[in-house]
Amino acid sequence: MNSNTFLSLQNGSDIRGIAAEGVAGEEVNLTEWHCAVIARSFAGWLSKKTGKAPGSLKIGIGRDSRITGEAFLNATARSLSSLGVSVYDCAISTTPAMFMSIVFEETEFDGSIMITASHLPFNRNGLKFFDKDGGLEHEDITEILKTAEKISEQVEFEKSEEKCASAKRFDLITLYADYLSKKIRDGINAKIGENGAKIENPEKPLASLHIVVDAGNGVGGFFATKILGELGADTNGSQFLEPDGMFPNHIPNPENKAAMESIQKAVLKNRADLGLIFDTDVDRMSAVLPDGTEVNRDAIIALVAAILAPEYPNSTIITDSVTSDRLTRFLENELGLKHHCFKRGYKNVINECKRLNAEGVVSPLAMETSGHGALKDNFYLDDGAFLAVKIIIALAQAKSQGKTLASLIEKLEPACEEMEVRYKILAEDFKSYGDGVLAEFKSRAEKQGFALPKSYEGVRISFNDSEKKGWLLLRKSLHDPVMPLNIEGETPGSAKKILEEAENLLRGMDKLRA
Repeated sequence: MNSNTFLSLQNGSDIRGIAAEGVAGEEVNLTEWHCAVIARSFAGWLSKKTGKAPGSLKIGIGRDSRITGEAFLNATARSLSSLGVSVYDCAISTTPAMFMSIVFEETEFDGSIMITASHLPFNRNGLKFFDKDGGLEHEDITEILKTAEKISEQVEFEKSEEKCASAKRFDLITLYADYLSKKIRDGINAKIGENGAKIENPEKPLASLHIVVDAGNGVGGFFATKILGELGADTNGSQFLEPDGMFPNHIPNPENKAAMESIQKAVLKNRADLGLIFDTDVDRMSAVLPDGTEVNRDAIIALVAAILAPEYPNSTIITDSVTSDRLTRFLENELGLKHHCFKRGYKNVINECKRLNAEGVVSPLAMETSGHGALKDNFYLDDGAFLAVKIIIALAQAKSQGKTLASLIEKLEPACEEMEVRYKILAEDFKSYGDGVLAEFKSRAEKQGFALPKSYEGVRISFNDSEKKGWLLLRKSLHDPVMPLNIEGETPGSAKKILEEAENLLRGMDKLRA
């Protein structure tokens, strides 16, 4: 093993790697041994933070449906148990549920580990960590991986198919489903009760609704079986609910075109009131309306903001940097909210939301266009299932008033043209070169008199003339030698013209390749 073995697995505030063979050109770099070493390092980190000896720690471990998940969980559990840690095997679970295992009175773990690689292909896997403060930060993961490198030669590990004998089994997903079910039941009864209406069966408040779920063979199937069905909803037409780590039907990713088309067809075929689609570990989601309209990217942010607006008037919504000007106009002009267009990265928007609230600026929602959405009132946890709960309550409320869910975002201007160009940086020091490109790009734009709204990463330009209307954002990738250029045109042909302006501003930058 070379000295970069562990640090090379870091992906922001997560750990990810190639865990199985089967994809040409991709060699395995994350194994059961790596999981065992990293788990031991995490236990040391958690012991130091909590002041508890490893033998006094309680740590839960869960996994998604990936083909390497069970083996990784077993290796992680055995490694922690060898330190005297009380280990709880939560089996198939969701990433948000693993954080809630620290909160629930029935568990109150000191820390938890989720074995997942989110929406990535079947051959990938990874680890996410939580403590009482939420998901670990980038610098925490760096510290854990550096320690893992130091102790790696000391960790004795024997590969085994056996489960960890000392790990206690815990049905976390049922506890979590009961928690969400109560949120829906209480929320609908309260919202409809405000208008003087009555629900025939308060225990089955979804009896009049038809909702289909697409779990993409990840772990989101529980939402249909353990929540919607138990609350009386018709879930006929729900699909790919069974966990299957080969993802045989489509990638479990709300941003994937094939995945969205699949749930749209299911909604239309079954004449459902709502469609829900989750990513593999259910920290992201998107929705589909009865007419097949997809509610993702700007629209899913707009919908959740519209649901929250009555409770949080004049509040601030945090988004990532690639949200559109039309979303800003909707949030500010239609909902009376403020739009804080921040940076890419779900931890970035969440931490900014925490910062603003700590300073007294009310911010109920931090959300990326990817479907990562965290609510202030839900521990700042990016939880796709919890967002679905909010949407379902709003749907039931709208139906009781003779309205539709779509009415909440009917004044959001429709998207016209979108494109993304990813320029590769060929320079060896790609970070410095990218900084130079942005500085020159901005200087040239200023000289041409373009409108440059405040941007927290990269350079954003807005266009509003007779030939082109829309915006562009040029930025550096968070991790790779790439500069993404995002463009949105609000009138036909605008996107192409905006791209031409961008290419003019980039002329002569010879180490960029589209």
